[in-house]
Amino acid sequence: MEENKTAVATEATGITEETAGTAEATGKTVSVIILNWNGVQHGFIRKYLPTVVQYTDPNVADIVVADNGSEDSSLQVLADEFPSVKVLPLGNNYGFAEGYNRAIKQVQTPLVLLLNDDVAVTPNWLTPLLDHLAEHKHTAAVQPKILSDRDHTMFEYAGACGGYVDKNGYPYCRGRIFNTVEKDEGQYDMKRPIMWASGACMLVRREQYLKAGGLDKHFFAHMEEIDLCWRLRRMGWRITCVPHSVVYHLGGGSLPQGDPLKAKLNFRNSLLTLWKNVPKKKRRWIIFRRKCLDFLAAMNFLIHGQFDQVKAIREAHKEAKWMIEDIYEQEEAVFGHSHNGLFKHIHTTEEARINIVTTYYLKGLKKFSDIF
Repeated sequence: MEENKTAVATEATGITEETAGTAEATGKTVSVIILNWNGVQHGFIRKYLPTVVQYTDPNVADIVVADNGSEDSSLQVLADEFPSVKVLPLGNNYGFAEGYNRAIKQVQTPLVLLLNDDVAVTPNWLTPLLDHLAEHKHTAAVQPKILSDRDHTMFEYAGACGGYVDKNGYPYCRGRIFNTVEKDEGQYDMKRPIMWASGACMLVRREQYLKAGGLDKHFFAHMEEIDLCWRLRRMGWRITCVPHSVVYHLGGGSLPQGDPLKAKLNFRNSLLTLWKNVPKKKRRWIIFRRKCLDFLAAMNFLIHGQFDQVKAIREAHKEAKWMIEDIYEQEEAVFGHSHNGLFKHIHTTEEARINIVTTYYLKGLKKFSDIF
């Protein structure tokens, strides 16, 4: 049975005791890991990496660029123009989830910071995040306040000031609900427990990242950080937003809003996140209810002539079905529900009990501060 567990764990996450931590320890506290794919071509390396180098204390942190099989001149530019940055060539494009898993295996700092390649950091950005984890031993991960690099007065769509999930699995944030993005007026400038931290900038304890199984490589991209944070919380860990740290995220660099592939991954991975994290006795009903709401979303796209979005939702549900049957049910048979029968369901907070769809569309409450 132990051999079967090891085999499934390797297939599911690629993280094992043998592969975790293959690099030599550096004595640093944190590895700031930036996943790069054709960053020169996209203009990200020369625009955003200099801010990370400038505002990150080299005595505390290693800056690591994990290259996801770039086909442009990324590796040469990194070698020539950023000699202080460590480079991990991964060889292939493993996507966001598995790319980070492979990179995190190769560092040994106690903390790792997942940072998108289109994020500009600010002076003293790292210190508040590190201080919070040092002072709060039961917190596994933190995120900063994430503002838009297109407009520094506005929150950024992907994460804003901390994320939540409603009763039907729809994600929303302090500062962003569906397509309503708020202006930052200091209204969320207080530390607050959250359900998920944005993968655009998330500081996490490496040991707990590995124990939770890392990011799910089957997701490829989108919502994998929500799944990871849900698992961490069910293990008893806290997730917190620390808004005294501020970064600016461009967002939509690889898959912009409205892209059918982005829509498919979001709808598909949301269903997978529910299946993996909601207890058996509740998940069938929640997923059925979610499918009904997704159908209504598809009808709305159809009415507005957005046929590519309708197709994306249909493909998302089809893929989710076979992935559950071919991947996750096999894992559950070996590990018990969600890899550990001791995990407890935590979808019970006030933020998780609301129906954000009816709150937003029927009640007309568009801002987090209007609801809580």
